Amino acid sequence: METSIKSNGINYGLYLGGALSLLTVFAYAVNIGLFTQWWYGVGLMILVIIFGIISAMTSKKLSGGFINFKDAFSSYFFTVAIGIIISSLVSYIIFNVIDPEAANILKDKLLDTQVEMMRSFGAPQETIAEVVEEMEKQENMFSLTKVLQSIAFQLLGFSVVGLIVALVVKKEDPQA
Repeated sequence: METSIKSNGINYGLYLGGALSLLTVFAYAVNIGLFTQWWYGVGLMILVIIFGIISAMTSKKLSGGFINFKDAFSSYFFTVAIGIIISSLVSYIIFNVIDPEAANILKDKLLDTQVEMMRSFGAPQETIAEVVEEMEKQENMFSLTKVLQSIAFQLLGFSVVGLIVALVVKKEDPQA
């Protein structure tokens, strides 16, 4: 893989990490309840995918309009991986170092949101009670273990999207 493709992926990853971190700090500072909103999470996912696509397309342009599948996917993956790692690190610092109590507040808000959703779907009270009991037993969702698991699952999910993006973006040089 050419250095320009790798550095392009790294640069866009840094931009993505900065954008995700700013949104995390904003949600924490303005209204921690934003973390419980479905549209906030979907918006972040769309942002990650857009940055990955832009990175792959820019790498294609840097390569003279031609890029193979591996390089397109690598550019996408570097961008997404770096962005997610930076954002996760910022979340870890906020909820474990700066304000550990905020993690408990967010857990309570998530629990309330989950219960409300289950009630709206007509779930039996016993089922809701079991879910509440299970959620209350869970460790800090911003523990190092949970953050690393989250990074791994996100990378797996976004990699599937990245494979599709690489298939669409790739264009072999007919003279090669």
